[in-house]
Amino acid sequence: MKTAISVPDALFEDGERLAAELRISRSALYARALRELLLRLRSDEIRESWDRAYGDGDPELERALRAAARRTLAREAW
Repeated sequence: MKTAISVPDALFEDGERLAAELRISRSALYARALRELLLRLRSDEIRESWDRAYGDGDPELERALRAAARRTLAREAW
């Protein structure tokens, strides 16, 4: 899909430099950035859901569950 967006000049210039460094197109850079942001936000939502579900229990169990969830999420390719 083709679209037009507006970004501050300094951000645009940083993006141009990064795309050149990575040797990818501007479109690929912005698609990759958006994809990574969406994945990060989903991971945060999952973590918050776990915190809500297990947050009122045994503090030691809660720490263990959070640590296990973070290790699992870190290994996932998302």
